[in-house]
Amino acid sequence: MITALLLAAAAPSAVDAERAFARDAQRIGQWSAFARYADHDAVMFTPQAVWARDFLKGRKDPPKSVSWRPSDSFVSCDSRTAVNTGPWLQGDGKPGGYFITIWQLGRKGWRWVYDGGVPTPIGKPGSRSPIVHRASCSGRAPGAPIAPPPKLSRKQARTTPEDNGRGQSADRTLGWDWKVAPDGERTLRVFLWSKGRYREVIHGIDPAK
Repeated sequence: MITALLLAAAAPSAVDAERAFARDAQRIGQWSAFARYADHDAVMFTPQAVWARDFLKGRKDPPKSVSWRPSDSFVSCDSRTAVNTGPWLQGDGKPGGYFITIWQLGRKGWRWVYDGGVPTPIGKPGSRSPIVHRASCSGRAPGAPIAPPPKLSRKQARTTPEDNGRGQSADRTLGWDWKVAPDGERTLRVFLWSKGRYREVIHGIDPAK
């Protein structure tokens, strides 16, 4: 455990990964950057859940990419899983809302596993320096608040009337679940282990369009 923590601490942070992702969106194109940083089982929403690998395959980049920056980062005790959020702008520079990206650190570096957004801020988007909220590493309960995500077939991921998924960090100090209603409204909840309990740090709702 100590070795894993030291290795994670020496690696770039999820904030670093988010910034690199945002820079590459401007440099190589929006969807090209999304594909570069996506995990194999990453999900996006259109508004129902789709596998990012299917949605992004062969997709042409728009003339101008969206832009974004992290303002808050919720990080597991072992520093290998994080949830970033902050403001994003449309290609024409108009406000688009607030993104939420879930990252996991693996053998290939940081890869995002969830990408979505909400119309209202989660943290303090006015801050130029991201605020890092780290899970407690002590007094951890043996169980976890959220079970691993269910495996969905390609057809299920595209057509399930009420999509839902769950995930958690390997050390069980950061967990999340998401649900998409039949009308397209999406809810994401994120839980962080803090002071001997799981605290809900994000309850984001993206209304049906």
